[in-house]
Amino acid sequence: MKKATGYIKLQISAGKATPAPPVGTALGPHGINIIEFTKSYNEKTADKAGQIIPAQITVFEDRSFSFILKTPPAADLLRKAAGVDKGAATAKRETVGRVTRDQVREIATIKMADLTANDLDAAARLIEGTARSMGIEVVG
Repeated sequence: MKKATGYIKLQISAGKATPAPPVGTALGPHGINIIEFTKSYNEKTADKAGQIIPAQITVFEDRSFSFILKTPPAADLLRKAAGVDKGAATAKRETVGRVTRDQVREIATIKMADLTANDLDAAARLIEGTARSMGIEVVG
């Protein structure tokens, strides 16, 4: 079994990874073949265009690597559901959009694999908290 020498987490737009920064600057110091990574990442995420898909990369001592794709960030999913470009600058005083409880449950279902919640209700509460911190109101 190969020994892991490092872990890298990147959030990249699906199908749009390029050797330019931030990908190149994150992978370069570890000696990973950047072109090989960008090609395989873009192939695996081609069907998810427009979303941000985080990748968790494990680097081995022989400079080979493997990576796991995660679900899109909750904030990204909430922005799409509320139809806003970005969250509020002052979340407590300002609301930028609204999402329904059903939309929150949908997002919780998508994120369930990456969350530490035990059930869907707990996951929905986590997503609601993220929405509040972004200035997005949860209604319904």
